[in-house]
This record gives sequence, C-alpha cells and structure tokens, in this order.
Amino acid sequence: MALSSGRVQVSCEFRGRMDVSMMPPDADQRVRRIWEYWCSLRPAPGRFPARRHFEPSAVPDLLPWLWLLDVERAPLRFRCRLVGTGHRDMMGREFTGRWADEVFPRFAETRAHVDFVAAAAGEPRWFRGVPDFAPATEYAGTERLVLPLAADGARIDLLLGVTLYRRDSGSLA
Repeated sequence: MALSSGRVQVSCEFRGRMDVSMMPPDADQRVRRIWEYWCSLRPAPGRFPARRHFEPSAVPDLLPWLWLLDVERAPLRFRCRLVGTGHRDMMGREFTGRWADEVFPRFAETRAHVDFVAAAAGEPRWFRGVPDFAPATEYAGTERLVLPLAADGARIDLLLGVTLYRRDSGSLA
C-alpha cells in the first residue's frame, strides 16, 4: 500500500487558498463526504466551524468512525472527548475522556501527532498508510482526515476526525 499524507487543500478557504484536489481521487467517499460537510459548516469567510455547527445526524453512518479531540494549550495536548464505537472495537479499548499521550505513550513521535498539531494550528490534514497504533484486529492500514473546529471561529479548540481501517485485502471498514 502506498503511503500518502499531508495537507488537504480545500475548496473552502480558511487560511490561504486551498483546493480539494490535494485529496487523491481514490480517497474513500466517506472521507470526502465528511470533508464536504465540514466545508459547508463554515459560518463566514475565513472562519472555522464550531462544534455547535456539526450535526451528527447529518452523517449517521460515519458515527462509529468519528472522533473529537479537545485541544489543550500550554502545553499542547489532545484529550479524547468522543471516540466512535468502531475505534473501540478496532483497538480493543475505550479512549473517551483520556489524553492521547497517556493512551499512546509514544504519541509525540507519531504521524498522528504531527497531523493533530497542524490541525490545531488550523490546517486540515489527510493521511493514508500504516497505522501509528496497531488495531487489535486484522487491519493493516488507515485513512484519516483531521479537521479543526473553533468555538469562536478563529482559535482551534477541538479537532473533528474520521479514521477508517483498511484490511489486508484493501477493503475499508
């Protein structure tokens, strides 16, 4: 499986001109759908959507794969506010209410950490590749999108993410 990752250039402008074409054409349609939904939530040009704008009933089939991380500053840390049941089942444990760096002791050395830090600075991130954290099941890869949310439209205080798991056969959960 090819490793791909990086900045998601989006058709909705936030900080600089970005274009959705940076997400590869073979990105999972569920990832694209949460991306498009997030873009539609923008309250005003140059502003980030807030949690209050996100309506879970708009994406009910994605709920098992969605997660929300609180962004704490000074020092920068991420607390699992909500983690979908699909993740609990894949990883074989519950994460809700726990700090990412406590759940994953080497978290600061992972690609996920890099992407979360970038998203906390206002940069949406997409990744496909070998998971940073081994699922408890037969999954060999992940596809992840991390999106910033801001209660005041400017200062990122929450990350919205979707992570899908790829089987050895190539199919996604």
